[in-house]
Amino acid sequence: MSELAHLVDLASIRLGGAAVAANDETFGGKDHLLDPLPPKSHAEHTGLRGELYDGWETRRSRKPGNDWVIVRLGAAGIVREVVIDTSFFRGNCPKACSVQACGVDGYASSEELAARDDLEWTTLVPESPVERDSVNRFQVAVERRFTHVRLNIHPDGGIARLRVLGDVVPDPRRFVGVSLDLAAQANGGVVLDCSDQFFGNPLNINAPTPVLRHEKGWESTRRRGPGHDWIDLRLTGRGIVRQVEYDTTYYRGNAPESFRLLGCDAEQADPANPGSWFELLPHTCGLHDAPHWFSVPDPRPTTHVRLEIYPDGGVSRLRLIGELDALGRGATGIRWLNALPRANAIAALISLGANAETAVELADSRPFGTADDLCAELEALSSGGSGHVAGTLAVLLGR
Repeated sequence: MSELAHLVDLASIRLGGAAVAANDETFGGKDHLLDPLPPKSHAEHTGLRGELYDGWETRRSRKPGNDWVIVRLGAAGIVREVVIDTSFFRGNCPKACSVQACGVDGYASSEELAARDDLEWTTLVPESPVERDSVNRFQVAVERRFTHVRLNIHPDGGIARLRVLGDVVPDPRRFVGVSLDLAAQANGGVVLDCSDQFFGNPLNINAPTPVLRHEKGWESTRRRGPGHDWIDLRLTGRGIVRQVEYDTTYYRGNAPESFRLLGCDAEQADPANPGSWFELLPHTCGLHDAPHWFSVPDPRPTTHVRLEIYPDGGVSRLRLIGELDALGRGATGIRWLNALPRANAIAALISLGANAETAVELADSRPFGTADDLCAELEALSSGGSGHVAGTLAVLLGR
């Protein structure tokens, strides 16, 4: 897999993404932007307003300014690449586009988002020319966690699809004291590599949505020689896998004959060394078109897993239920705090018990090194309230 192939579409409707506000939708609704399927041509079809297009399209602008749409990301995270697809928009493509992002706490409505003038919008893609009827890709180098993006088109026109590719950075407050799917995209699990992806995208295997017939999962080609296929995932963080959910729904006649699950603790050993891997589930036979669950006989700290399928076939979903251990909670919490925009970091620290002065001082001292470093910094602060926030953060960070 390429360097960017493992990135998740943070705006995907499968993750819960939504186009929540737009200043104009005269010729095409904003919801088309996040359709997971490739855009289609409707060249032979017309409506009451002219030709039909599979995308978001605004009216011809007669005044200064630009058109815009706001998208709530399905999973908050760090954006690495923005894809602006103008397929089939030829004479009505925008001259240029720009993309901004912000972090919003809580659940602001579309009306609140559109009306608020206090949001700190960060430029991810400056105003840049876009090619008509093309897939335009823009690299992003902003190491901050965002919840919303705003696509601006200059001055008007149509966009078929918007993809916001990046790394999920979950809020670790969700994980305190609960079990979770350590492999799930929405929780920060990442597909790293696989032996073959001829029939099915490997990123499907840890997707959050229910398995749909047209989506299926990860599926390899028919193996004609010796060996077996495999897929590697990095977990949300270091954790203890207690239950495995192995799902072959809709794979009838092409599910694996059997499978095995291996684990590795990258805190103690190198995943590149074959000797670093241990068995979480032994070689096990499975059924076609069926969900399965198995208890892990010997749970132990794990950061990476490898699903081996024998000899080949398709797997709809793999879910690994367990909990983060102390190291996993600490690393996840530090990554989240370091990635928050400044205003969000201050608000988060205040929500954890810090007074305003302490929260500002901590937010401005980032990046934090480790959970121990942060706790030591908190203890060194003399501002009132630091003791309470130290205790609250200690729970969040596994200390």
